[in-house]
Amino acid sequence: MREKPEILCIGSVLWDVIGRSPSTMRQGSDVPGRITRLPGGVALNIAMTLANFGLRPALLSAVGRDPEGDELIRACATLGCGTEHVYRSEDLPTDWYMAVEGANGLIAAIADAHSLEQAGGRILRPLTEGPLGTDDAPYRGAIALDGNLTVALLEEIAHSPAFRGADLRIAPASPGKADRLMPFLRAGRGVLYVNLEEAGLLCREAFTTAGDAAAGLLARGAARAIVTNGGDATCDGTSEGLIVASPPEVLVHRVTGAGDTFMAAHIVAELGGADRGTALTRALAAAADYVSGDIGT
Repeated sequence: MREKPEILCIGSVLWDVIGRSPSTMRQGSDVPGRITRLPGGVALNIAMTLANFGLRPALLSAVGRDPEGDELIRACATLGCGTEHVYRSEDLPTDWYMAVEGANGLIAAIADAHSLEQAGGRILRPLTEGPLGTDDAPYRGAIALDGNLTVALLEEIAHSPAFRGADLRIAPASPGKADRLMPFLRAGRGVLYVNLEEAGLLCREAFTTAGDAAAGLLARGAARAIVTNGGDATCDGTSEGLIVASPPEVLVHRVTGAGDTFMAAHIVAELGGADRGTALTRALAAAADYVSGDIGT
């Protein structure tokens, strides 16, 4: 029997198709590079990093009962990510994410997470109807949650008694989905992991530094906000004050998944007892190692 998970990762579990080139790109560019297909999705990216750090993550998501889904489930198991609580749909296909990256960063991306959205609350049944928890006996561990869920479902999670005992860690998945975190901002629930752009969208305000953005989120009700800003300083903001740290300077070879790596490394550090400053420094180092990884030619 599989051991009890140490953390739950709720959200997108899908196939990433990533095209990367060492060339600087613009709209309409046609350049040589590499195209890879890898297990991905925010929830799975976080789970994989957690597993690499020695934790036992379990996934709550939707994966189709198609050949792509069967292969993805097998890959998750190989990567140390529990899938026994994943909702397997007979009529919904496995989701996909496609991105193009150049030397100048992310050029474009499309996330097809429609099956996850259509599955809705069915992915949460292990937390609301057992075996992981119920409304009367809520799960009391850490949960990493991503914004690929619908607004209605995220609103439910923000107020559900089944989540009242959880250590909620929340990421928007992309700037286009930043608004989906509003229920947690209004409810003052969880730790928000956002970048500068996403913080601005949540606050309806333009920020120039991560510190300003974290302060803005706290002023609007956030219980805690951790704001990244690319190669510039990152800020962890709580009612006890702001902590700022700068990432190591590295050559950037890839960007897709960097935020997920940062979030996972930060969670691992805090679950291990690190203080806020140490956790922030460790997470920035892990993200720097990730983005500087070789992509080949």
